[in-house]
Amino acid sequence: MKSQDIVLLLKLISLHKHEKAHAGENGKRSAWPNDWQDWGVEIETLSRAAGVPEATVLQEQLYSVRNLEQETGISKSQVSASLKRCLDVGLAKRDRKTDLPRTNTKALFQFLVHGVRYVFPAKAGELTRGIGTSFAAPVLEGKLISGGDLVPVWPDARGNQKGLSVTPLHPSVPYAVRRDPELYALLALVDAIRLGNPREANLAADLLKAQMDVKA
Repeated sequence: MKSQDIVLLLKLISLHKHEKAHAGENGKRSAWPNDWQDWGVEIETLSRAAGVPEATVLQEQLYSVRNLEQETGISKSQVSASLKRCLDVGLAKRDRKTDLPRTNTKALFQFLVHGVRYVFPAKAGELTRGIGTSFAAPVLEGKLISGGDLVPVWPDARGNQKGLSVTPLHPSVPYAVRRDPELYALLALVDAIRLGNPREANLAADLLKAQMDVKA
């Protein structure tokens, strides 16, 4: 597994949630919530960038290698290789009705909770400006109390916070989360598991399970 695989799998979750919310399934709110934002620019989605209503954007376009590159910042060749790896090992599967790639949320969740901190460890570095991650992200706002004045951030000139730099899972993460605050929430929770003490990691795991719609 490579770090971009996790980013891509979480992006697939976000896209699927967006599909269901757009269709009004279970009355859930739309994905890509504006309150999960820690940068000073407008959110850019495929449909907004294209200047057309979201309803006219075909599912096949959203899940195309070209669009996944545009939305995540991961190259088309890496996206293709990542999808193949994830399908081969069972972390992704094809939708029986649409043939679109879907994340195996239960399997991915188990890996994130029990393995990500060992395979992709993280630690805070030098002082920088960036996008808040872990307990500094909006998805965890008010749920954890920081042990110090400096918060963890992904280095990014457009970020709203100053804190200690944390290397994201993939270099494209700051770009990708600016396009999709739902993905931002998922990756920030993963970082809370990578970085956090047991209390932080356990809380992040509970929130991640709910956010990923993992079924028991």
